[in-house]
Amino acid sequence: MTDPSVDSIAVEPVAAPPNATVVVPGSKSITNRALLAAALADGTSALSGALVADDTEAMSGALRRLGATIEEARGGTELRVRGTAGRLSPGPLAVDARESGTTARFLAALLATGTEGPYRLDAAPQMRARPMGPLLGALRTAGAVLYEGDDADLPLDVVEAGTGGRVPLSGDVSSQFLSALLLAAPLFEHGLTVELTSPLVSRPYVEMTAAVMASFGVHVVDEGDRFSVEPGGYRAHEGYAVEPDASSASYFFAAAVVTGGRVTVPGLSRAGLQGDVAFVDVLERMGATVTESGRGLTVSAGRELRGVEADFSSISDTAMTLAAVAPFATTPSRITGIGFIRRKESDRVAGMVNELRRCGVEAVEEADGITIEPAGTLQPATIDVYADHRMAMSFALLGLRSPGIRISDPGCVAKTFPTYFELLDGLRRAPAR
Repeated sequence: MTDPSVDSIAVEPVAAPPNATVVVPGSKSITNRALLAAALADGTSALSGALVADDTEAMSGALRRLGATIEEARGGTELRVRGTAGRLSPGPLAVDARESGTTARFLAALLATGTEGPYRLDAAPQMRARPMGPLLGALRTAGAVLYEGDDADLPLDVVEAGTGGRVPLSGDVSSQFLSALLLAAPLFEHGLTVELTSPLVSRPYVEMTAAVMASFGVHVVDEGDRFSVEPGGYRAHEGYAVEPDASSASYFFAAAVVTGGRVTVPGLSRAGLQGDVAFVDVLERMGATVTESGRGLTVSAGRELRGVEADFSSISDTAMTLAAVAPFATTPSRITGIGFIRRKESDRVAGMVNELRRCGVEAVEEADGITIEPAGTLQPATIDVYADHRMAMSFALLGLRSPGIRISDPGCVAKTFPTYFELLDGLRRAPAR
């Protein structure tokens, strides 16, 4: 695990193309959804393969405050969760989402179902700066009485619970708003019907939410731009397995392409719940070979790395991964459909452009994306990651090919992948392809 006191870390080029098997942690997105469903269920659930990171610890801590019992084994990857049957601990009560977007959004909706408040939801300054408005507007339409902070959506005071019903929601800011409403929906007296007023970004994450809810006994009716959930409750699941994190796997699949090597991630499948696994399809279009077996997914570098134009609106967490691959292609690459990621942990579009240029790569910022020219040799640079874990993990890939790359604030990866730099360094010790 990276020492959080370290200001920067050097990423050294690999000596030879690696042939590696990399076991990545469990999916953050699935872990936090399954944790919430299990915490609200009637009975005790068992989760295996869970992620242990700041974001999931934030969710676990908040759910414990709200009445769930969560017991850990195998370093926290195995969890037994005794649920609350949908009844939250009575207020006044405060919960802290820390820096976790899923925790903040999901809990805002959940607290709006609690009939024995008041409740206060707060978060770290970085999370306070991220948008919550569309979600809070929908909760007010559902009847909740909410009071926001003076200059931000958080801290949030939930004074009175809503009853549900029909609510409008814009879909073009974050899919987490819709996921939050769906996860809380069965606890509202009248259930919930959400009608989208604009196109939905990152739809695979909403489909993931519905799949996790189904595993815990709640059905989501998806009509494209309308989603409905009847009132009811969650059922415990005695053997829920969390998939390996596809976003985390993208860095190692990209590493195979950047270094001319081969990487296998066990347990990952194109047929899984995570939309981000489609990142391998983009690598395949660039010339990589992708194979799937009962063991997992394998990406092998091809003889030539071609540029690509691709819409990343459904797999936006991997856009920065591609930005770290594109400079080594023989033709330009263009990433589109990602204007909304300017409101993530950082302005990720501007961040990609700034840091690529710092390395001598010609990159053009667009309203909805970025164009990246081939670079060949990169200039040595210390990458500013803007306290954004995905910036740090993506741009570290540049150092596997070009000398002189350092990553500032490497400890920020603890948000979702505490052991990232240790696993990345393991590629140097892997057998040569």
